[in-house]
Amino acid sequence: MRVDPVASTQTPAVTFDRVIVIYNPNSTGDAPALAEELRADLAERLPDLPVDLNPTEHAGHARTLAADAARSGHPLIVSVSGDGGYNEVVNGLMDAGNPEAVAAVKAAGNANDHRRATKEQPLVDAVAQGRVTRTDLLRLSIDRPTGTEVRYAHSYIGVGLTPVVAVDLEKGNKGSVRELVTVIRTFSRFRPFEIELESGQRSSIDSLVFANISEMAKVATLSQNSDPDDGRFEVVALPHQSKWRVLLTALRAATVGLGPQPTARSYQFTALKPMPVQIDGELLELAAGDQVQVDIAAGALGTIR
Repeated sequence: MRVDPVASTQTPAVTFDRVIVIYNPNSTGDAPALAEELRADLAERLPDLPVDLNPTEHAGHARTLAADAARSGHPLIVSVSGDGGYNEVVNGLMDAGNPEAVAAVKAAGNANDHRRATKEQPLVDAVAQGRVTRTDLLRLSIDRPTGTEVRYAHSYIGVGLTPVVAVDLEKGNKGSVRELVTVIRTFSRFRPFEIELESGQRSSIDSLVFANISEMAKVATLSQNSDPDDGRFEVVALPHQSKWRVLLTALRAATVGLGPQPTARSYQFTALKPMPVQIDGELLELAAGDQVQVDIAAGALGTIR
């Protein structure tokens, strides 16, 4: 059963004490130029607002930079990136634990699902207005023999076919034609994954996606009822079926959408075999026996749109 959204997730307009722009200087999406453009636009619009550019030096550095920048004051941390880079920044803010820190993303990546699905106005206008919205995050907890790992997602978490395709794309096959070839090749050799549900029932799945936004992979519409502020997430589950049925589902997602999907506040399963998991474009590996819980962190992130 769905819960009613909070009457208002917006706080009164705030004045940021500084803006920290985090970007990958080696980005294929021209992030350095976009970061400089954002700084120039903010200097013209808000000349008294300090703006610092922080290039990353290695994978995971954006999370560290964001955490350090977000520990005090009323900063706005802007990720000039795609969904994966923004995921690092969001996790950095969660590490910092300062509720006054706010995150935003300026699209500079391959998919940019989050910005496309949630954008309400140009980013510079949103900074000037200072209207902060508290938005939900997906919280992924993985219990392993060595301890519990926790990661947050702003948009989606997926296991099954979605991260398997992403693994192959990460090998360098990005680009419209090459992406299509990669997807076809991966799909042809794909085998379902086995999980054990909280009830003890075992299930063979082709894809299992937990979504906080309605779209992913640039063209797929997962749900018509997704709302990043409603305290729930959509569960898009595809049990194992023939490949032609999976293709029909993918075609429907890319054209008319999958329609309303079940929602939940929490979902648990155990990986019975090693499998990849995709978190906003970032990839992790689950080992056999890992116990996984996805729940909603309602209103966990302050953001502007």
